[in-house]
Amino acid sequence: MTPTTPTTPMKATTSRAPAVRRPEPRPHRPHLLYLAIGFPPAAKSCAYRMLETANQFRAQGWDVTVLTIRPEAWERDSGLDHSLSERVDPGVRLIELPLEREDLETDVRAYSEARALDPTGWVRRWHQRQRAHFPEPAFGGWRAALERAVLRAHREHPVDLMLATCVPYVSLAAALRLHEEHAVPYAVDFRDGWSLDVLKGVPAFERDSDEGRWEERALRHARELWVVNDPIADFYRERHPSLADRVRVVRNGYDEDSVPPAPRTPAPGDRLTFGYLGTVNFSLRLLETVLEGWRLAREREPLLRDARFEVRGHLGAGAGRGATAHADLLSRAADDGVSVAGPVAKADVGALYGRWDALVLMLTGGRYVTSGKVYEYMASGLPVVSAHEPDHDAAVVLEGHPLWTGARGVDAEALADAFAQAARLATGVDADAEARVAARAHAARFARLAQIAPAVEGLATSVAPGPQVPLAPQTAQAQQDPQTAQVQQDPQDPQDPQSPQTAQVQRNQQGPLAPHSMRRTRPSGPPQAVVPSTDPDGPSGSSDPSGSSGSSDPSDPSDPDLLEGAPR
Repeated sequence: MTPTTPTTPMKATTSRAPAVRRPEPRPHRPHLLYLAIGFPPAAKSCAYRMLETANQFRAQGWDVTVLTIRPEAWERDSGLDHSLSERVDPGVRLIELPLEREDLETDVRAYSEARALDPTGWVRRWHQRQRAHFPEPAFGGWRAALERAVLRAHREHPVDLMLATCVPYVSLAAALRLHEEHAVPYAVDFRDGWSLDVLKGVPAFERDSDEGRWEERALRHARELWVVNDPIADFYRERHPSLADRVRVVRNGYDEDSVPPAPRTPAPGDRLTFGYLGTVNFSLRLLETVLEGWRLAREREPLLRDARFEVRGHLGAGAGRGATAHADLLSRAADDGVSVAGPVAKADVGALYGRWDALVLMLTGGRYVTSGKVYEYMASGLPVVSAHEPDHDAAVVLEGHPLWTGARGVDAEALADAFAQAARLATGVDADAEARVAARAHAARFARLAQIAPAVEGLATSVAPGPQVPLAPQTAQAQQDPQTAQVQQDPQDPQDPQSPQTAQVQRNQQGPLAPHSMRRTRPSGPPQAVVPSTDPDGPSGSSDPSGSSGSSDPSDPSDPDLLEGAPR
């Protein structure tokens, strides 16, 4: 297939090719193993990037296997958005591991006596046990299970390239294991980076720490390192000089079908509606300042006297989702026209922007933080009010946008002026139709396809140069029975929870792509639990970055996986 160009939106096929039960032998296509925890249907912003990456490898003519965790795990964390699954290329094979974060359990009936008596101490000790396997507090115990999974995937379908996206950073251990045992090249998509605290703008750990040694070892062998903005790229080029020419900026961008066909133009006298879409995970002080600025603007600007401010998205994450001080603060602002509603399915985002008149971009962090929403906000063709520090990468992206009110910092008076300016821009007092066209043109280069496609093409070509085999309509069919295909248990690993004999590769029955949906491999039964231990807090292991952990042998049926945890 000819590589997809950044200007051509990718469409998932909806053809109804007949099932082929005995397919003819086909030429070899390169195979990507994509370790992407957070892949759809996880309702996380990283899922959009993962989805497009997998789809673009398919467009390049690759077989794609995505290794992730079961959707049930996200019900404890960020929630689910099944509309995302409908966008995944139907030829993608999905392997879902039974991994969950035990620390997110809220049912006290499931607690051990030790946890019930000392919940804070239990979590602290649980984090320590995770770090014993890999230096990551919530996910280190996944190391053995992930290593086994990638080795099995390679045995079943030899891998030409592995791409590991983080978080969790324990994915690096799996990529290294496959590379060191089978010489499979790999690349890393750090997005924000590990050794950089993007919120504080300082190193997150020292080079000689366990984390530092793991990162150095993983990046030393990586084919490429992807990050989301230039400041992060510069940080890694300076921290790892030998990696400098392999660091690539791959911005998140926006999906073209997530913006309205045309922005709403309010008629004279219409009640204006401002909106915020995204997770409410910033500081309470930031929200207080924004709401105070909004209150002042409604008092002073006639265009805002009866205006509304809608906040959409998750209020926090995990066990605290919805029950936060932010929720209380927002509810108390109802008299100022502020309302709160839940998250919005990805398929409905464009329609939501289509009924708003201006957008409010509330962000934490500084020059190392961009946020994914800034791209959608720009492409909407609506005025944008920025509520973040002036020295912020979002300000770099927005610079030159004709409907942006500027980076005025986090100050109630300055924000009140910005709200008033946005009202004048929205109603045409300070802007005309040409400004809206120019705003969309400014954002066009940040379309997600324009960001991801060149990066995928470059990486794919470096591993498997030359034209690839074009995708046929029936590539979504399993090579065994097209309805289900048994996943045989590995005789070397009879205890591996990833491949019991009852597991199946099943079609996804959701959405219009069901006849050609993802092939899904997942175990039956509940998520795996920790093997009981005489220690009331459970077993431990080793996080030695040399790779000598005895708990990671894929053929050892007694290996204590600690299958518990999930990413941010």
